[in-house]
Amino acid sequence: MRYSKINPILRAGVSNINDSATPSSITYAYNIGSLLGMLMGIMIITGILLALHYIASASTAFDSVIHIMNDISFGTIIRYCHANIASLIFISLYAHITRNIYYSSFRAPRTSTWLIGIVILVLAIGTAFLGYSLVFGQMSLWGATVICSLFSAIPIFGNYISILLWGAFSVSSSTITRFFALHYLFALIVISAAIVHLLMLHMHSSSTPLGISGNYDRHAMSPVFLIKDSITMVMAIMVLLFLVSYIPNYLSHSDNYVVANSLVTPASIVPEWYLLTYYAILRSVPNKLVGVILMLLAIVWLAALILDVSIIRSNSYKIVTRILLVLGLYCFVVLLSLGSKHIEAPYIVLGQSTTLIYFITLLFALPSIGILENYLMSRNTESN
Repeated sequence: MRYSKINPILRAGVSNINDSATPSSITYAYNIGSLLGMLMGIMIITGILLALHYIASASTAFDSVIHIMNDISFGTIIRYCHANIASLIFISLYAHITRNIYYSSFRAPRTSTWLIGIVILVLAIGTAFLGYSLVFGQMSLWGATVICSLFSAIPIFGNYISILLWGAFSVSSSTITRFFALHYLFALIVISAAIVHLLMLHMHSSSTPLGISGNYDRHAMSPVFLIKDSITMVMAIMVLLFLVSYIPNYLSHSDNYVVANSLVTPASIVPEWYLLTYYAILRSVPNKLVGVILMLLAIVWLAALILDVSIIRSNSYKIVTRILLVLGLYCFVVLLSLGSKHIEAPYIVLGQSTTLIYFITLLFALPSIGILENYLMSRNTESN
């Protein structure tokens, strides 16, 4: 008998990864989950290697990053892999969420799996922000200053939270130490949540593109689906190698290659590209507290999708819903582009109008269309 059948830990792993029953109709769009698992694994490995040489202090953080790239064997490759994998993870996360929304994979019995996925997204955003700040370049310094100061919008306790995060009255060595510890803590929580996410998914199997039960047509993941997943992984590795080899700084901001200087303010303070949509929503509102609430709502609304009452599960059959989803996705991309622009005309008006359309589409129109569809179906049934 194989040892994997005797050892309980290996048996559980084989059961959830190798022998899990999977609907035969799933497409390559369902490969993104396994791709995210691989990318997170590489992210953890490169992060540990970087941490061996990183010194968490305001006076040494930037120099230690330069030391890693110039003096450590393969240090440049490790650092650029770590930085560019963050971008690939968020591309995969957004694609994974879009696929789940389109095929209504958030519906029961996968509600808990969906909610844990939203928690992973929030933690991934926090982990990425903390890691970006650890470089302690110009954009890291001012990004940490702006983001932490957002907590001051919270009534009564806001200022205390900002000072607690900074460890002082501004970004300093205490801030870098705190961020370094939290960066590792958040990363471990993300990996733990991802494992729970995977286990809960395999309890009910994946959804199907048609939104119907796949209980009557399932196959073990091995070997067909594992080979299918490996194709996506190989393609992602090829993209990563291309980025690291030819354009390693393409997805990064040039100001972050300048040592942090609190006396010089960058012309435009922006986060990494994958957070620009939320930043554009934040600055579209003059009131700081309202802007913070809307920025959080842009993520939290995903959890509200579990309240969907539409009888038809998959959006493959719902034309109006598909139009609304495409409009919401288009607004997301437009806001991502506007987040990198200076706060001036016409970008101010464009940001405000796009934010309004984004929330009207996803918070009001999308839930309402499900109720309307149910009503029309019931009327059609009565007439027949």
